[in-house]
Amino acid sequence: MYKRMLIPLDGSKVAEQVLPYARFLAKALTIPVELLGVVDREALVAFSDPARGRHVDLLMAETMSSTAIYLETTARSFQAAQVKGSVGKGKPEDVVIEKAAADKDTLIVMATHGRSGIQRWLLGSVADKVLHGSTNHVLLVRANEQGKTDGEAALKTVIVPLDGSPLAEKALPCVVDLAKKMKLEVVFTRAYALPPAVTGDEYGTYIDELLRQLEVEARDYLAEKVREVKAMGVEKASSVVNIGYGAEEIITLARKTADNFVAMCTHGRSGIKRWVLGSVTERVVRHSGDPVLIIRAT
Repeated sequence: MYKRMLIPLDGSKVAEQVLPYARFLAKALTIPVELLGVVDREALVAFSDPARGRHVDLLMAETMSSTAIYLETTARSFQAAQVKGSVGKGKPEDVVIEKAAADKDTLIVMATHGRSGIQRWLLGSVADKVLHGSTNHVLLVRANEQGKTDGEAALKTVIVPLDGSPLAEKALPCVVDLAKKMKLEVVFTRAYALPPAVTGDEYGTYIDELLRQLEVEARDYLAEKVREVKAMGVEKASSVVNIGYGAEEIITLARKTADNFVAMCTHGRSGIKRWVLGSVTERVVRHSGDPVLIIRAT
């Protein structure tokens, strides 16, 4: 399970909205935290004023020093957790991916967007590159202009979409471990619908029967998963079955559930250093207002 948490920060208040969740996780999982700042030389060159005659190396040194001070100050906002700050050089996404890759049990926790400007990453872009390029699990937190940066978030429920595939079920060991350590309720969800090719003209009165059969199959399948995780030590587990098409139902359920995050599994392609999220996972990541944990299938 997770042995370390890596939190990329760019100094913006928007990016810092990940911190309440990070504080909660650090305490619940009792794992050390590394706050990571990255100084991108190319970005400094692009935003520096040549007319002022300041040498880029001097600007780099000043920026790295101010970043280290910022991370040290931020680290003090964590209680009862081992927290350190580190400053890297290069493209933010490359540094994050490389740092996390040193330990497969490192969880990356980051916001999904920030502000543009000198040393302000466009975190939507950085997060996307980390999400598709890192082999580590990634927890993405949707940031907004009104979000909080202080205190601790409360996570009480993990929503786990299952479609019956072995890939989706590979999320279960991780989910069970988190649920036991964080005292979470596990809510399995599955959406069912007739294939678009099935029409009333073709199947007539059999449509209702087909839908009922799909619903029964979905409920039986999730009921079995509830029994499985309870047998593995999860105290609270339930299931939700809805008619619909995947991503929309997952997002809707998350919006109705307080203090939750969504956990989904994804996989990579052989020979290609990019992870393929799948259409449903991609849409949930893009449009969910709740945190999303992306679990790498092994």
